[in-house]
Amino acid sequence: MRLVQLSRHSIAFPSPEGALREPNGLLALGGDLAPARLLMAYQRGIFPWFSPGDPILWWSPDPRAVLWPEQFHLSRSMKRFHKTSPYRVTLNYAFSQVIEGCAQDRHEGTWITASISQAYHRLHELGHAHSIEVWQDDTLVGGMYGVVMGELFCGESMFSRAENASKTALYVFCEAFHQAGGKLIDCQVLNSHTASLGAVEIPRRDYLEQLDTLRTGRLSHQFWVPRPLFCAER
Repeated sequence: MRLVQLSRHSIAFPSPEGALREPNGLLALGGDLAPARLLMAYQRGIFPWFSPGDPILWWSPDPRAVLWPEQFHLSRSMKRFHKTSPYRVTLNYAFSQVIEGCAQDRHEGTWITASISQAYHRLHELGHAHSIEVWQDDTLVGGMYGVVMGELFCGESMFSRAENASKTALYVFCEAFHQAGGKLIDCQVLNSHTASLGAVEIPRRDYLEQLDTLRTGRLSHQFWVPRPLFCAER
């Protein structure tokens, strides 16, 4: 297998089956981050990830990490915490602040460059990218964002500045997403944090089959309208 150089004049991607197994399904480089190309990538199970100064790199891992929203693992400690949660959770209230938080709160350095941030802002403006925010009083303490493909949500990044804030974002979103008809959350590559919350690995071919079916589905009409998702009892 060889790495494919994308053309800036075509948004076509090679088959994900041609991705290198190591490292983590690297498929292609180059192209751009225009909305049409990004959406084409997500429709084919491909996403961009690259470090500052590197060319744009495109990935399709095998296996793929996914989370069925109804199978979110709510630990006993998290269940106790959530019962007396100090947080409120909103949807699409502060996309810019969430992506900024995801970029800043990384000890290992960020892959969310200015070009990535601008690209996902454009997807948000077009109704394809969404954010979930966790607030303590009026302070943003956590959140996550991603791209929707019908009944599948492709999670991109999350951050936490307070106890259980990112867990709260994902838990509350999973419940609301499932109730609205959402079927699957793409976590891309499994790590210890997402595994502890119920994410599992499946073969890429199985993920692509799920994607092909779910991306043509639709959630409840008003699901992505900015609104509160959860408010702690006072």
